Amino acid sequence: MAKVKKTPRPKAETPKGFRDYFGAEVAARKAMLDAIAEVYHLYGFEALETAAVETVEALGKFLPDVDRPNEGVFAWQEDDEDWVALRYDMTAPLARVAAQYRQDLPSPYRRYAMGPVWRNEKPGPGRFRQFYQCDADTVGAPSVAADAEICAMLSDTLEAVGIPRGDYVIRVNNRKVLDGVLEAAGLPDTDDNASTRGIVLRTIDKHDKFGDAGVRALLTEGRKDESGDFTKGAGLASEQVDLILGFVNGKGADTAATLDTLSSLVGDVAAGIEGVKELRDIAALLETQGYGPDRIVIDPAVVRGLGYYTGPVYEAELTFEVTDEKGRVREFGSVAGGGRYDDLVKRFTGQAVPATGMSIGVDRLLAALSATGRISQVEEGPVVVTVMDRDRMGDYMSMVRELRAAGIRAEVYLGNPKNFGNQLKYADKRNSPVAIIQGGDEDTRGVVQIKDLILGTKLAQNASLEEWKDRPNQYEVPRDQMVAKVRDIIESYS
Repeated sequence: MAKVKKTPRPKAETPKGFRDYFGAEVAARKAMLDAIAEVYHLYGFEALETAAVETVEALGKFLPDVDRPNEGVFAWQEDDEDWVALRYDMTAPLARVAAQYRQDLPSPYRRYAMGPVWRNEKPGPGRFRQFYQCDADTVGAPSVAADAEICAMLSDTLEAVGIPRGDYVIRVNNRKVLDGVLEAAGLPDTDDNASTRGIVLRTIDKHDKFGDAGVRALLTEGRKDESGDFTKGAGLASEQVDLILGFVNGKGADTAATLDTLSSLVGDVAAGIEGVKELRDIAALLETQGYGPDRIVIDPAVVRGLGYYTGPVYEAELTFEVTDEKGRVREFGSVAGGGRYDDLVKRFTGQAVPATGMSIGVDRLLAALSATGRISQVEEGPVVVTVMDRDRMGDYMSMVRELRAAGIRAEVYLGNPKNFGNQLKYADKRNSPVAIIQGGDEDTRGVVQIKDLILGTKLAQNASLEEWKDRPNQYEVPRDQMVAKVRDIIESYS
């Protein structure tokens, strides 16, 4: 008789490109989401929750081929042959909602959305396939006052979550200005120039990496990298590249100087003139509200996403330095971005619908706060009531009840109480501030023992023998004073 083959056990591991989040990380993210939502709500934005799944047709950017939609999304085919996919951002679902409920929603419609998004991309260090975004958008407002408001709200949000003024800057640019520069350089937005303009957009997006020389090479004859690989250039003339680099390097000593430079670059091209005017209006609106260049600046070097947006674009960068995984000191970089995208809802309705908004990368922002020590990597655990006598579980539950009624997080030890040392090890592993002990003797005398675990840890790490004697970390108090003493201990460290 053939031997029955055993079914192999599943591997206990997370899928590639995903990760698990535990107590302190989840608590820190929730606190950040709450702080962000408070600012969004203060500005009059309304919460919206959409499904994690959208039809591929609604997502729009990815279309099904023979077997599955193009890479970039996690997609599958339903029985009715419709393709659906996990959302890859919060903007595509908003466009669908704005079109689907356009008769019921107010116009302009101001909404914010928070939650995970999924990208079917190659994972790498610090790059995951699932991450959180916090978006805020205004649909139906053509005025750049809506763009200025988003920038102001982004500034307030960063400060609300713990990024002080001086540690961030919000940089603002405009797609129309670039269109004007390209047209002035002989590359108007026509089908014949689509490929070349695409190369230009991708190339100037790499300006911070390659610098002027690298961009010039890629826009002219081509560039050879350190490995010897050659990238064919766009074949532009030197005069054309001068205009494009003049745009990217167009930031002046102040806002007026920057705008004057951009005006000279676009010449008499209508799109460029309109874009410069929009930037001028945004700067003026922000200045009247007190948002100066210490927080928000006009900066043509913001090029990311210019191929997607139709007008103003903005990016929030953290300016303090951190050490990366290779030990190199670098500025932390971008944590949020957005802009105007007036063509997205039009896909559904056939009518132009103005829209603008931003997205905050929550995981990036949490990493920044963690890197600077502004949030704790360890969450304080609950008070642990130890169990000295199984038959007195009701008494221990009553203690926990009193602590919780006083707003103090607490739990009874529910493991095997036979080994008391294991109970204290459990409390340490939970990062508990206090352990409560009451055996039969303490019960008879109407007292409890309260062990200060925070102080105990500090003493164990740093204290001398004399300090151990002078600073006790365990107290005996009357049973009716238990809650007050626990509160005193916890508040003494807050």
